[in-house]
Amino acid sequence: MQQHPRYIDLTTDYGFKRIFGRETNKDLLMSFLNELFQGRKVIKDLVYNKNEHPGDIPEQGAVIFDLTCTADDDSQFIIEVQRRHQELFKQRTIYYGAKLISDQAPKGHRSDWGYDITEVYVIAIMDGFHFSNKPDYLHDICLCHRKTGEIFYDKLGFIYLELLNFNKPEEQLTTDLERWLFVLKNMAKLDKLSPYLRKPIFEKLFSIAEYTRLNKEEKDMYDVSLKRKWDEYAILTTAKKEGIAQGLQQGRLNTLKENARNMLNRGFDVQLISEVLGLPVDEVKKLMN
Repeated sequence: MQQHPRYIDLTTDYGFKRIFGRETNKDLLMSFLNELFQGRKVIKDLVYNKNEHPGDIPEQGAVIFDLTCTADDDSQFIIEVQRRHQELFKQRTIYYGAKLISDQAPKGHRSDWGYDITEVYVIAIMDGFHFSNKPDYLHDICLCHRKTGEIFYDKLGFIYLELLNFNKPEEQLTTDLERWLFVLKNMAKLDKLSPYLRKPIFEKLFSIAEYTRLNKEEKDMYDVSLKRKWDEYAILTTAKKEGIAQGLQQGRLNTLKENARNMLNRGFDVQLISEVLGLPVDEVKKLMN
């Protein structure tokens, strides 16, 4: 019988959802998000608007949390948290942020609304692939003046976490943000709660993340999610070693077409689908039948 590590892998879809996607664990998610904002925002409460809504390819189990957060000054803002690898990564995160804004517009009487837009942030956690060629593990993006760097609009932001670039050992952890990144990346490799993580929030995390606490159905779901993660790694590794082979190219094209079909079924415009997925308009039109 296969011997599992003591703790589940938080970078699997199921592991991430189990820890951060439940109302009873929202204190864990608030702690993590507050560390990401580094004092710019202090979340005192959050609501899971949809808890999880499927990605473009439901069978891949993509994780997206749509949250309404209340800050310590009682202001509200929207956060979308993603954990997945996908084609056209930057373009899609921009699209999701724009959609969170456009969804706020009322169906009628828009002039009365006055474009009173709630703040929007998209947070993407990347495991197993790089976001840029820079060594940074935290990329905090906003709209700013290209020449001076002066912030143009501070109510739309994108935070990208590049876990491959976070390599601090536990004895060098100095902030709670570093502690969160360490457990996200390494929890499945640990066999006990480290002295460097002795805080109530991490004690709760470790207590609920033990593999033995899962029932049979949950273990099966987790095992499938773990296999999917390693299959994705194997595909990426092969691509890096052999270049983008013809078979991989065809597989990605098939994936894009499946994404387009799903978006068509949801009523998205052909031109928008073409721009988001990078497929020619004629290719998208062929899928309409």
